[in-house]
Amino acid sequence: MNGFVNGFYNFSVWITRLAYVNLLWVAFTILGLGILGLFPATAAMFAVVRKWMMEDEDIPIFKTFWKSYRIEFKKANVVGYILLLIGYVLFAELQILWAQENTVYFVASFGVLAIFFIYFIILLYLFPIFVHFNLKTFQYIKWPAIIGIIHPLLTIVLGVGILFIHYLTFVTLPALLFFFGGSVTAYILMWGASKTFSKYEQAETA
Repeated sequence: MNGFVNGFYNFSVWITRLAYVNLLWVAFTILGLGILGLFPATAAMFAVVRKWMMEDEDIPIFKTFWKSYRIEFKKANVVGYILLLIGYVLFAELQILWAQENTVYFVASFGVLAIFFIYFIILLYLFPIFVHFNLKTFQYIKWPAIIGIIHPLLTIVLGVGILFIHYLTFVTLPALLFFFGGSVTAYILMWGASKTFSKYEQAETA
């Protein structure tokens, strides 16, 4: 009986933590008017999850979140908007190629799709690497691609797993995405990416 009670208590604690961090993520994204808040809020959420996994589960959540949000505000926005611009250019290029009737353009679109696949890999690993390693701006784009390609099985598991969880939640209890969508995604990605970090510890950790 005590084991059941302890298990339920621990489950409740983690549910509360994940919901709290997710609400902070939403709130601070809005605080930055979305445009300036999304990327630093996401970095702060991942910073909290990283400390849960590698340091202490009982950290002061708000203090840790706010510190990361404040310190990483500029760098997170720079990296985030570089990637956003790259994604926009790739999408626009794909639309232009698909609008052409020439077969050459259609074949060329597969090259852009391949780059899109690498882009998706970068998005998967970006924030776990961002909060764990102290790198230069464009290294935050290079290293997620390298790690994701070097560990294809992990990349597939993370990508497919997250897409499946979000789809299943959306078609069953979509309201849960508001309370847990960001934090659960961050936890899964941080857990998966951290399995590779020991191989790259020559980089200075955050």
